[in-house]
Amino acid sequence: MHKFLLAATAATLSSLPGWAQPTLPVLPQNPTALKWYQVRTPHFQVVFPEGFGPQAQRTALRLEQVYGPVSASLQKEPRPISVVMQNQTTVSNGFVTIIPRHSEFFTTAPQDPFLAGTLGWLDLLSVHEYRHVVQYEKAQQGLGRLAYSLFGYGGLGVVTLGIPDWFWEGDAVGTETLLTRSGRGRIPYFNVGLRANLLAGRRFSYSKAVAGSFRDNVPNHYVLGYFMTTNYKRRQGPTAWSEVLNRYYRFPLYPFSFSDKLRLSSGRQLRTDDLYEQTMTELDSTWRAQQQALQLTPVTGFQTSVEPGVFTEYQYPQYVDDNTVLAVKAGLGDISQLVLLRRNAPEQRVFVQGLFNNPEMLSVGGGKACWPEFRPDSRWGQQVYSDIRVLDLANGQLTKLTTKQRYTNAALSPDGRLILAVRADSDYQNQLVVLDARTGQEKRVLPNPTNDFYLQPRWRADNRSIVVVTLKPGGKLLESIDTETGQHQTLVPVSNTNLSHPQPWGDYVLYNSPQSGIDNVYAVDTRSGQIRQVTSRPLGAYHATVAPDGRHLAFHDFRAEGAQVVEMPLQPEQWPVAAAAAALPPAYTAPLLTQEPGTRTVGTIRPDSSVSVATPLAVTPYHRLSHAFNAFSWGIIQSPSGQAFSVGIRSQDILSTTQAVLAAGYDGVERTANVAANVSYQGLYPVLDLGFQRGGRHLTVYSRNVAYTDSWTYNRMTAGVRLPFNLTRSKYQQALTVGAYYSGETIQDYDLPGRFSFTEVAGANSLHALNGTLAYSRTLRQSKRDVAPRWGQTLTASWRNTPFSTGLQARQWAAFGSLYFPGLGKHHSLRLRGGYQSQDQRQNYYFSPAVFYPRGQGYVSFDQLQVGSVEYRLPLADTNWELGRLLYIQRIKAMGFYDAALGRNAVGRNPGDIRYQTTGLDVSFVFNPLRLRTSLEAGVRTIYNVRTGQLQVQPLVLNIGF
Repeated sequence: MHKFLLAATAATLSSLPGWAQPTLPVLPQNPTALKWYQVRTPHFQVVFPEGFGPQAQRTALRLEQVYGPVSASLQKEPRPISVVMQNQTTVSNGFVTIIPRHSEFFTTAPQDPFLAGTLGWLDLLSVHEYRHVVQYEKAQQGLGRLAYSLFGYGGLGVVTLGIPDWFWEGDAVGTETLLTRSGRGRIPYFNVGLRANLLAGRRFSYSKAVAGSFRDNVPNHYVLGYFMTTNYKRRQGPTAWSEVLNRYYRFPLYPFSFSDKLRLSSGRQLRTDDLYEQTMTELDSTWRAQQQALQLTPVTGFQTSVEPGVFTEYQYPQYVDDNTVLAVKAGLGDISQLVLLRRNAPEQRVFVQGLFNNPEMLSVGGGKACWPEFRPDSRWGQQVYSDIRVLDLANGQLTKLTTKQRYTNAALSPDGRLILAVRADSDYQNQLVVLDARTGQEKRVLPNPTNDFYLQPRWRADNRSIVVVTLKPGGKLLESIDTETGQHQTLVPVSNTNLSHPQPWGDYVLYNSPQSGIDNVYAVDTRSGQIRQVTSRPLGAYHATVAPDGRHLAFHDFRAEGAQVVEMPLQPEQWPVAAAAAALPPAYTAPLLTQEPGTRTVGTIRPDSSVSVATPLAVTPYHRLSHAFNAFSWGIIQSPSGQAFSVGIRSQDILSTTQAVLAAGYDGVERTANVAANVSYQGLYPVLDLGFQRGGRHLTVYSRNVAYTDSWTYNRMTAGVRLPFNLTRSKYQQALTVGAYYSGETIQDYDLPGRFSFTEVAGANSLHALNGTLAYSRTLRQSKRDVAPRWGQTLTASWRNTPFSTGLQARQWAAFGSLYFPGLGKHHSLRLRGGYQSQDQRQNYYFSPAVFYPRGQGYVSFDQLQVGSVEYRLPLADTNWELGRLLYIQRIKAMGFYDAALGRNAVGRNPGDIRYQTTGLDVSFVFNPLRLRTSLEAGVRTIYNVRTGQLQVQPLVLNIGF
């Protein structure tokens, strides 16, 4: 969960921002009124919002506790670092970045049982995220230290780009597995995709394993990296990666340098390709041996409709009636959607959800379905609510049951009258809440004096009691709770077993458990406490649900081509008694437990009373403005043209409220210098932007065969406000931004006899303009295989004027928009664009174009300009071609277009109409060079100018991966 995303390259190699409009990005913010505080330990500054003090104190002490153990195997103890606790969002996440250097913990614990396992959420983040801090700190040596001295963290980030992503995340997952009682390395679901591929004979090349595919399920870099980094440590020793990184940072800047340093460190035995092949061979053998002892339970499937040869999943089934289940369908070619599956009838789409929070808790009862859905605040990106939506399956009516709440889980009672929800408060308190399913009104809040964490509750048949997985300091247990009396009954005692997905049925409660080494469905007899194994599937059986007549059990069964919903008869007499679960689940890291230096320091870290806040740390206010300027990158800032460069400083505070760039530059063409400053303050409701640039110009112009040369100085200033709104409330992503800006430019020492362009500010003239903008977009979410939105609308409008009656005069307004429609094929897209621009040609200054213009046609300014375009995009082939270690081509795409423009001038200034038409074809390739995980897209564009008859061929760069 480290966050770099190649942004260091963008920070170091970006050009100075344009000064006529805002260019610094809008970052996620917290509400202005939120007050911040801080606590400090020798190695950490923990910054937290008001009301989160006790958990911030505990997290600071936990971080201090893991400081040495997490650092040990990389043999590097980092300098102090800031950690920001983000508690206004219901998103569960965490990251470390060096631009600027800090970490952020998103404090809402996830309902996903396969992420934290039996650990407390903040304990997992403390170990995993701090390992990323250690990894980055390891770069402070050799050329990495030199890059930092010259360019700050932007330069350091560029040096780290040669390290594959699988190392960053795999090493962190390995660390969390070694130093805790759980960790993803002990959770079978974590590796089920890789296990499925190997057992099905789908052993991908290293390039494909790193970069991914548009057809196959390629496990992510967390999974790949965990097994590769652990394999190397098992063979070379627990500190082996420290030596690889030491060698890498001595001289990192050449292709495949990480692979070369791995080869040298392993005694000239292993490159990254070799390590991958070795790891896959070992895992294939291990997992095939595991399969030989299995006696599988037979199942039958439901009818589905999938795109041939494309990874598609059907998960989280819930019976609607004895023959029908509601499930979630998603995959490489489908966005998440609800479908009805039947034994002998075609699949039926029901509804496409919005930003689904935790699809594992899809629930059906009383003819309705409910689920929690993220609801971002329109302005504050760090404030994300989680509200409950209810769908009537009979008539399709959708109800937003709650507003601006923090419900991370929801389950309908069998009669559909009540909903049991898990509420995750911003102070890290967890509550079970009973809601009226019709009004959303809270009827009861169940007491939770010890703040246990509740996962995935389900109602029992009496519509009164529930079953729920509860996480306590000692591990997980399964219990039944009476929602009216609050009485608890333990069904499965607390242990380190990663219990999940409880489902009551008669005298049994079914649930998921990995105790055999594979996730399967088990059942506990509530009368005797005896535990039996219900399913035995080769890869894993998840999310059990019982038919209303009690005769069948459905679940989703993982497969290499995608999970499928299957069912089997409910026959308790055939369920064997389950073997006891291991006290510590086995993991690929197990051989390292006695070698890892961190475990020898303090032993396995557990979320228990070993971290105490009996003696509180000193709490002091943290003021955003006093920490607004935080320089993280300095040195050369190169322009894309290569003809100008600047030496500057980039700044951003750790709460992302203030961004700033201060730079001094030199233009190699005109041989002139400039200085510039740009600041964006985003902590208020409107974003405030201010920019200033002062520099020189040197130009030679010809008039009547006479050359005139002059040098002069310009001063440019912009100031204004933006209001960025996130309006996403459904399957459509919606955004609206409005802004108003002042732009001004003055000139000194200009001696040429006249202005040489209507778009230049020169002579005794100055420019004082007001700019207003509006941008709106509404587009359907895309699957990975979609080449563009299949439905959507966008609109952009602008108004520019010089209302101050001084200096140059100009007036322009413009609007253009797009409509997206599905094409002939499933992943094709048709885009229609149109626009209109009005600019008074009688004025003595022309603004730059505000609408698009026909491709391949030079821009000409008109009083009135009408433009239109038709584009058709489609994928041509999913190739998976490789050129050795140099290139991996994933996909070929095409776009055909027709552009047109009609320009019209008023009487008296070149009157008349001029029409422009161009048409052409783009062919582009999605590829990964040099074994990078980040894909690039480039190709070629052919343009035919209908008016002139000319044919052009141009290189095309669509995506550089940043």
